Formats: sequence, C-alpha cells, structure tokens
Amino acid sequence: MHRLTIGGNELTILSDGTYELDGGAFFGVVPKVMWEKRVQPDSRNMLKVGTNSLLVRDGKRTVLIETGIGSKLSEKSVSIHKNQALLMKSFEAAGVAPDEIDIVINTHLHFDHCGWNTVRKGDKFVATFPKAKYYVQEKEWEHGRLQLERDAISYMSPNYDPLLESGQMVLLNGDLELLPGISVKVFPGHTANMQAVIVESGGKKACYISDLIPTSAHLDVTWVMAFDLYPLETIQSRKRYYAQAIPEKWLTVFTHDDQTPWGYVERGEKGKLGLAKLAT
Repeated sequence: MHRLTIGGNELTILSDGTYELDGGAFFGVVPKVMWEKRVQPDSRNMLKVGTNSLLVRDGKRTVLIETGIGSKLSEKSVSIHKNQALLMKSFEAAGVAPDEIDIVINTHLHFDHCGWNTVRKGDKFVATFPKAKYYVQEKEWEHGRLQLERDAISYMSPNYDPLLESGQMVLLNGDLELLPGISVKVFPGHTANMQAVIVESGGKKACYISDLIPTSAHLDVTWVMAFDLYPLETIQSRKRYYAQAIPEKWLTVFTHDDQTPWGYVERGEKGKLGLAKLAT
C-alpha cells in the first residue's frame, strides 16, 4: 500500500482495482508506436488502468478523494471493462471504515470516478459513506444531466442524484477552499468543469490532478486522451498546472496509474517532463 506524509497530512492510495480501456482511446492522437514504448497493450489493444482514490488524514478529519467504479455496473459493462470493485477491501487493508469518512470529493462525475459514492440498498441507492458530505462542481452535475450523445454513457445518475436528494452532496461554483488545507481548482479539458484537489500542510502541497494527467505516461502536454471533450483546453490546463506544480515541487497524484500512483514532475534535459525519484 502506498502511503506517505505531506506536512501534517497522512496520504494513502486506495484502489478499486484495475479495469480495461482501449489504448487508442487512452492516448488519443498519439501514435501507438510512441505510446507502446511506455505501456504495453494486450492482443486486443486493451490496457489495464488503475482506479486510485486518495485518503487524507490529519488526526482531525478524514477526506476521501474519488470513489472508483463501484459495484453498480451492468453485467455487460463489467464484461467490457473487467473491473473488480475492490475499494471496500482497500479500505479494510488501510484500517479505515466507511463511516469514518468526513468528506468525499469527486473531481467529476464520470462513472469510474464516483461509483462508490452510493450502494444499492433494496430498491434505493444510499450513501456508502453515511456521515460524509460530498462535493462536486455544480456545472459538472448539470452537464451530466443533459445526457448528450458524446458522453452520456459516462454519467450514471444513481452515483450522485440520491446524495443531492438526501442533502449530502454540495454543489460548488468554481475554485474554493473547502476547509483549511483542502481546496479545489477547476482545470477544464477532460470535462468543462473537472476540479483538481490540492492538499496543503507545512508548506508542502499534493494535488490529485485527476484526468487532466491520468497517468505518469501522460505527462507530455500534447498526450491527451480521446475521451477529453476539450483537448486544446487540456493542453492549456496542463501548462497552467506545471507552471505552479513543478517549481513549487507539488506531489502529483495520478488517478489511473496502477503502477505509479504519484510522483514529483520535473523538467529534464531539453525541457522533457519526467518524474523525480521519491525518497525512500
């Protein structure tokens, strides 16, 4: 299990397991001869990708960023994605119970990022984390409600609408400090209103950058997923992120990297982006 401290915060990577995505979709217009030097697809061109959640504890509160795919996919979807729904087992391994979570932050509402927000109970869907307040951008929720042809398949309302009905989900409008040391910042590109989560303590910062930079293989500013609704904005958002994260040495947390869930982005020779070695 990956765990480290940032100032007074203990950070732990939890996982809902892996699932499969098409390599071409995952790397967009980047030619396969280039991206397969970094990750190896199977014979069907499928890649196994991670579902990393970030647990943040400071002794006073427990914050969960992202909740994976969950257990509500149809049999057909499971046969396609081959997801494992392991987040609750990951909680057990970390010694944390769902009712210990005070805050849940969704960076956006695609099914692979908020699936464990709720669980089925009889004929209803209820909060997996019963004592938590959930946070997401209001315009992200509004977009999901539109059910547009381009991305309707990514939005499953049982993952979030029951929380709005119960009053447990709070809709945000733009950048905001949710509580001391925990803030959100909108980085458009993957969706128009995807938010990153910045954790700060003792002069150090970590950022759950979500699908702006889904894995350590996507550091190059133009290596953009085909899933991104606004790829040109993804490029600009990455530049804006790096302009602050690299000189200030932020720990970047990767949502879909099952091998390297976090690292410090740095510029090497000729400006090439890479990860610094973590101290052991």
